[in-house]
Amino acid sequence: MDNTTDSLLETFLFETNSLLEQLDERLINAEKAGSFTEDDVNEIFRSMHTIKGSSAMLEYQSLTEVAHHIEDLFFYIRENGMDTLDEEQKSELFDLMFKSMDRLGEDITRVENNQPLDADITDFTNEINSFLKRIQKKDADSSPAALSKAASPDVSSFKMDAPYLLRVFFEPDCGMENLRSFMLVTALEDKDLTFQFFPEDVETNSSTVGTIAENGFLLGFSSEKDAQSAIRVLKSTSNIHTYELISNQSNMQEEAGIPETAVPGKTNHTPPAGSTLLAGGSAPASHTKQSLISVNLSKLDKLMAVVGEIVITESMVIASPDLQNVKLDNFLKSARQLRKLTDDLQDIAMSLRIVPVSSVFQKMNRIVRDMKKTLNKDVRLTIIGEDTEVDKTIVDSISDPIMHIVRNSMDHGIEDTVEERLEAGKEAQAEIILSAKHTGSEVIISVEDDGKGMDTDAILAKASRNGLLTKPVEEYSKKEILSLLMLPGFSTNSEVTEFSGRGVGLDVVRKNVEAIGGVVSITSEEGKGSKTTLKLPLTLAIVDGMEISIGGNIFTIPIANIRQSFKATNEDIILDASGHEIIKCMDEFFPIVRIRDLFHMEEGFTDIDDGIMMWVEASDKSYCIFVDQLIGEQQVVVKPFPPYLNNFNIKHSGISGCTVLGDGNISIILDIGSIYTAAQEIF
Repeated sequence: MDNTTDSLLETFLFETNSLLEQLDERLINAEKAGSFTEDDVNEIFRSMHTIKGSSAMLEYQSLTEVAHHIEDLFFYIRENGMDTLDEEQKSELFDLMFKSMDRLGEDITRVENNQPLDADITDFTNEINSFLKRIQKKDADSSPAALSKAASPDVSSFKMDAPYLLRVFFEPDCGMENLRSFMLVTALEDKDLTFQFFPEDVETNSSTVGTIAENGFLLGFSSEKDAQSAIRVLKSTSNIHTYELISNQSNMQEEAGIPETAVPGKTNHTPPAGSTLLAGGSAPASHTKQSLISVNLSKLDKLMAVVGEIVITESMVIASPDLQNVKLDNFLKSARQLRKLTDDLQDIAMSLRIVPVSSVFQKMNRIVRDMKKTLNKDVRLTIIGEDTEVDKTIVDSISDPIMHIVRNSMDHGIEDTVEERLEAGKEAQAEIILSAKHTGSEVIISVEDDGKGMDTDAILAKASRNGLLTKPVEEYSKKEILSLLMLPGFSTNSEVTEFSGRGVGLDVVRKNVEAIGGVVSITSEEGKGSKTTLKLPLTLAIVDGMEISIGGNIFTIPIANIRQSFKATNEDIILDASGHEIIKCMDEFFPIVRIRDLFHMEEGFTDIDDGIMMWVEASDKSYCIFVDQLIGEQQVVVKPFPPYLNNFNIKHSGISGCTVLGDGNISIILDIGSIYTAAQEIF
């Protein structure tokens, strides 16, 4: 695949995925309202027209056919209105559209994965045609063939006899002139302009590229008003090099370079003799500034890596020992300015990766909608804080966990019948609240339902039967019992359904969330509902950390995992029945992990009186670690370990990565979630 085709495919996937996401959200809102508005119908028609054209250009036949048949359907609805459909037909239309979105989405996924598309789509297109036949009027003009012709008129019969011709030249070597011409036609159609164009088959014939590059793309208008309206569209269209508007003259068609044959001859880019050059002329068209561009995520990853190196190098230069004993006032002034600029650069680079969580949240509308029909439950989804922004990588990583939690709530969180809810004094319609908010350096995402809650006794009994308990039943707190739900293979659902009960449960959610440095917690009150909370970092590239020392080694602990730091004495230490050290903090007892012993270090304090205790927490694990001293808070650039180190199971040893300090030394970033597990295995 050459670079041009590769770039075109990337653009096609991005734009089509964006259109499908927007349409999915529009369908959800329209179904809630009970009908499509005129704006909905027009938007669906235009979107299908765009998908049809771009798919045809790339020769994705099944995508083209499905989009074309949906376009036909909505052409009829646009012409005749939604009032021609009864309530049952409207409901069937919504189901058909959701099914169509799924079909298009599946094909796009196959394209992304370089898999062949399903060539046999006859059954699916027949389903659309069958529905169209049932809703259309009983006259000859409303037959599917006529509708198809109306939706996609055969412009080959047109002749360039319009009194005003607009000839458009695209920028030299811009490529894909036929696609750009087709997009221009679509933009003009969106303005409800009536016009002719030549070449007529730009949508499907890539060989017209040369013709358009040499002779321009011709547009014919019946009035100067329409032509001027088209010029306004041209001025806001990218890649337009020149344009010329030619008034009606005898032999105008020949002068414009359109011969009587189907293939135009070569013409100059200057206005033909005898033609009148109107507003805009052959001067370059002025373009409106583009406010948005799409950037490949891998390029942003590379940018962040370079910015991280700049930040580290800047710190190393300023903190150089060679400069510590030298009085360099001008240098220090410049260094402070450099620090300010690198901080600004770092903030800008991070902001490029920050996106709202709305793209994930809106997908849950579809999950709830489909499960409502399948499970016959009346549930509304309330979304709060969908504009909350977080790193693109994190947004992509939390889609599956959130979907699984929402499905859990729908499947066996919400009561099975309305009668159960009414007997419990609740509203007949259940509610699931999906919310997001910022708290300092974290984003808190929660999924809360007002269902029947979780039976802690049943959870404990199930864990006991599966041999998952590590201490006597009576010693488990409610928080610890609920955390058992996130153990591998644990499921409270006794029946296997479409949505749950296959042993793949919240353990997958926790694994995925912890992989990006997040924490999962569950709270529930029987009879009132449950809440699952995800605490996530804003970005994976930069972490607010606390630097600590053990002997001559420096480690970094994410600030988000630290609850409290305090001095302790030997008298505060208590041994449990197994001889392990524990300490009382905030009226609770917590186990102690000595980092020096965990990593078998020769240096470091062994006497509790000499060091400092840190109470840390990650997911369901809460304990204290003993270190020599706190150095201070520092924002660090996270550097992942080389892949070959995965062979040594290093991530399960309590280490998540490393960072380069200002003096050039390496600081290991501790993984609070896995340190306690590693310590238990050793001790």
